[in-house]
Amino acid sequence: MDNQDKYMISIIGEQSLDGETDKIEVLTSGKFMRKRDHFYIGYKEYSEDNPAEYYDNLIKVEKNMVTINRKGQVRTQLMLEKGRRHQCIYQTIAGDFTIGVFTRTLNNNLTDKGGTLEVSYTLDFDTNLMSENRFFIKVEEKKTEE
Repeated sequence: MDNQDKYMISIIGEQSLDGETDKIEVLTSGKFMRKRDHFYIGYKEYSEDNPAEYYDNLIKVEKNMVTINRKGQVRTQLMLEKGRRHQCIYQTIAGDFTIGVFTRTLNNNLTDKGGTLEVSYTLDFDTNLMSENRFFIKVEEKKTEE
């Protein structure tokens, strides 16, 4: 993917756990492309504590499946398939563990020009619910200065 970060990527993420909801909003530049019938969204996520540290995020969007790969100090891969539960490996500095991911909704409104993607899912560990999660991504071409 080398379209030189010419897209604006807006991400709103929510995580609910024990009645508490955390919300994050990220606006960053990144890459976006279509390859056959899949879309790819790529962007860097920088650490607030250390701006020199970052994760490379690559989101592959298929018809009923979204795969999120994060590479950095630790690697994770999240597989989100509407109506299905997947086991995913989650790497941490303390070691790897397996989490269950059940995708409730997946609304893909991406086109060749950008668009939106909305996913809600639950995370569980040893089949005990850990959190309910939702993210909304909007991809737009950056406006060119004339």
